[in-house]
Amino acid sequence: MSTLPVYRWRLAPDGYATRRQLRALGLRPGGQGVAAELQRPRRRRGPLVAYLYRIDRAKPVRPMTPARRAALDAAMAARRTCPNCRTDAGYCIPRSLGMCPACAYPEEQRAA
Repeated sequence: MSTLPVYRWRLAPDGYATRRQLRALGLRPGGQGVAAELQRPRRRRGPLVAYLYRIDRAKPVRPMTPARRAALDAAMAARRTCPNCRTDAGYCIPRSLGMCPACAYPEEQRAA
């Protein structure tokens, strides 16, 4: 079993990128494993770790299809719809409430 190379913060060699950096380049890891680790030391806790992937092995991002766009639109509409009053809140309803604020705190809505 081999260990991953570990680089300090901002000292990774060229040819490696994080997931976000790959996405900014229009790429995705494409099934490859983690190639290296990037560690940023912290004073009182363990280091922050970022996983690096090889850019030359990355694949292009899959194009958005009409079916995938429709599925994402339906999922976002479900996140915006209150299960109690069935209205579109216009924003994602907080998971901590599970419903729109008007349904979660009806006494405050009556006072206003």
